[in-house]
Amino acid sequence: MITPENIVRHELIGLTVKVASSADKSAVGAEGRVIDETRNMLVIETKSGEKRLVKGQSVFSFRLPSSGKWVRVDGKVIVARPEDRIKKKLKEW
Repeated sequence: MITPENIVRHELIGLTVKVASSADKSAVGAEGRVIDETRNMLVIETKSGEKRLVKGQSVFSFRLPSSGKWVRVDGKVIVARPEDRIKKKLKEW
């Protein structure tokens, strides 16, 4: 089960996400579902199409599927390949 404490170690694909802040001002406020993830990018499906977001330059709010709560995550914390991010220990999280 995904919780606020372990969200950065879980699969992000399929979660609803909002961009809380970003160096790319056109991305702020974008909302959709995560459809793909690479080391440095999240690809989200919005109502207006796909949007590619740089993880390290953004702060994301993910909606937890079990409780519906929103959890804010600094993109710098999740910069890694998904398979490596799930395994690594995060001291600051």
